[in-house]
Amino acid sequence: MNSKVAIQGILGSFHHQVAQEYFGKEVVVDECMSFDALVDSLLTKKTDVAVMAIENSIAGSIIPNYALIDSNNLHIIGEHYINVHHNLLALKGEQIATIKEVYSHPMALLQCKAFFKQFPHIKLIEDADTAAVAKRIHDKQLQGVGAIASKAAASIFELDMLAENIQTIKNNETRFVIVKTKNSVIPKEEINKASIMFELGTKRGSLATVLNVMSDCKLNLTKIQSLPKIETPWRYSFFVDVTFEQYEDFEKAKSLLNIMASHFKVHGEYKNAKK
Repeated sequence: MNSKVAIQGILGSFHHQVAQEYFGKEVVVDECMSFDALVDSLLTKKTDVAVMAIENSIAGSIIPNYALIDSNNLHIIGEHYINVHHNLLALKGEQIATIKEVYSHPMALLQCKAFFKQFPHIKLIEDADTAAVAKRIHDKQLQGVGAIASKAAASIFELDMLAENIQTIKNNETRFVIVKTKNSVIPKEEINKASIMFELGTKRGSLATVLNVMSDCKLNLTKIQSLPKIETPWRYSFFVDVTFEQYEDFEKAKSLLNIMASHFKVHGEYKNAKK
């Protein structure tokens, strides 16, 4: 792949890992320090495609990213899963006893909370990105400061790993989506998963009716996430992922949902990466 890929974070981040695994080791990335910046990279055509974390098996959905995809009319063209391994990094020669503060992304801190209960002398502080903290420690030679980040970040920024795999639940998986401003051109026969969004009225049983239609059309519901409509209090959008064996079944469901739901939208049709 020759085009540049937008990632949230820097080299050594988990987004960088996904970009390498999905597009190949030689992938060129645009390092974005926020998901808003990542979307801007796509919209301004600085990049053609982006990697975006969407949910974690421990912490759940990254809800603002659903809204970013929807409000900017982005298209999901693929997905990728990784097992996230968190490590405590610091300058060479440091020990856990000498670490006073640990900085990392809020989700990383949440996933490692139990580990740090053993060390009440360490203050946990939220930061924008895991790898960016590792880089800052290296660049400024910060003593007494630790980062929660990947092994790749330890290698890139020449830091010691004071503790490995410190996440509470060892099978800690994050799902990433691959997004573009234009829809994918995957052949229909290869498509077996879709991400859709719809809104419903307040009529009793409306959601149950929609879910029954999906079931009747042989769709398997793998994810449902509600998001409040800011401009309309107590009304919600529903973001749903479905898998299916035959694309024709999904086409039938789409035609029915387009009638039943308001503001029905397909966010992406792609290959299911979770077999």
